[in-house]
Amino acid sequence: MALKNVLLFLIVSALDAFFILLGSFMGHSIRSIGIFAGAIIGGTVGVAAAVWLAARLRLLERASYAATFVGGLIGFVVAAVIAVKNLHGPLIPMASVGLIGLGALLGKIVSHKRAA
Repeated sequence: MALKNVLLFLIVSALDAFFILLGSFMGHSIRSIGIFAGAIIGGTVGVAAAVWLAARLRLLERASYAATFVGGLIGFVVAAVIAVKNLHGPLIPMASVGLIGLGALLGKIVSHKRAA
C-alpha cells in the first residue's frame, strides 16, 4: 500500500509538472500573459491525466478517482499561489510541485476513510 502511495505521489507530481511546463510554453507563444493561463490549463489537464494514469496502473480504485482529482486540484492551487509569490528563485516553484502530488494523495486517503 505504501509503495502505491509513493508511486501515486511521484506520477502526479512529475506528470503535472510536465503539463504545467508545456502549457506555459504554449501560452507564451500566444502572448506574455498567456504563460500563466497556459500553466493553469496545463496544470488542470495534468492533474486529470496523472490521476487517470494512476487509475489505469491500478494505484487507486475507480471509486477514489474523483476525490484524488479534487485533492490534486487543491494541491495545484496551493502550489500555484506559492510559486507565483516566489518567482525570484527557481527552487521554491520547483519544490511546490510536490504539493500537487501531496494533495492527490490526501484526496485518495480521504476517499478511503469515507468509504470505511
